[in-house]
Amino acid sequence: MAGRADTRYDVLVLGEVLVEIHAGAALHEAADGTPARISYSGDALNAAAAAAAAGARTALLAVVGDDELSVPLLNRAAELGVDVSHVRRAPHPNGAYLLSADTDGDRAFVYWRTRSAGSTLAPRHIASWQGLLIRCGALVTSGITGALSPSSRDAVLAAARLVHGAGGHLTYDPNFRSRLTGRAEARGLLARIAPLTGLLKTSCPADALALVDTADPRTAAARCRALGARTVAVTAGADRLLLDDGTRAAYHRVPVNPEPVDATGAGDCFTGTTTARLVLGDTLAEAVAYGTAAASLSVSGRGGTGRVPAFAETAALAVAHRRSGQEF
Repeated sequence: MAGRADTRYDVLVLGEVLVEIHAGAALHEAADGTPARISYSGDALNAAAAAAAAGARTALLAVVGDDELSVPLLNRAAELGVDVSHVRRAPHPNGAYLLSADTDGDRAFVYWRTRSAGSTLAPRHIASWQGLLIRCGALVTSGITGALSPSSRDAVLAAARLVHGAGGHLTYDPNFRSRLTGRAEARGLLARIAPLTGLLKTSCPADALALVDTADPRTAAARCRALGARTVAVTAGADRLLLDDGTRAAYHRVPVNPEPVDATGAGDCFTGTTTARLVLGDTLAEAVAYGTAAASLSVSGRGGTGRVPAFAETAALAVAHRRSGQEF
């Protein structure tokens, strides 16, 4: 049943939910009989789960399919505290991807997305969610969503403009994937959406080289701000993040997880947590500290939503990190 269009959410997340198939071996070694486990992920679900765990009233804006996995997929999102009452359906299969354990951020994934339900996201869906978008505290979306199809790109821009025009906060992660889109297309979307963002989160060197022609985090942040982004967070490896708010650009140490299992979704966890805490009234410095702590904790689980830390745990790690002299 559809939710009320006049409900106010702290955070809305627009994007794709994926069936996640986690192989028990490196993908290039996945022989006949390799065990695997099914879970549910996608950058939108990862970020939404993190925002909900951080205390924000969070809803997912997505299109899911009509195959047998749709019910467990939505059930998993609801278990993570995400409102799925506004999710739309399409007569297409859900997208899926295969991955193996990723402790250092390498992207060795195999995707099945052609004609997926998620790729049917279009401006007509945004129109149906207009009441939600103009009332929300923040919207989180990504370049992955914008690259799924031409209609998805138009939907991302329409949603971003609605939220920005209503005075809400927009968080955007370019999340460049060369198998999904070309550099010119991704750059074009970034240039159009950057001026609407309150927080643009990107990675260096992966996103930065492809989208702003640099492997230097400071230069990447400056070039994103030149496109119009108000604040830029650049992840630069597993242990540091550069934050540029227009007054200063400084590195922040990220709490080190001594026993990493899988880094899949860590950036989404940062994005969702940081956005949630900003909307809930924390300062930028506080929100980023919580975001980096949550991201560090998240790599203890397998897959994008295998480990979504409770906010009490996130806050405790952020405080301990600050007291150790490692933070800011």
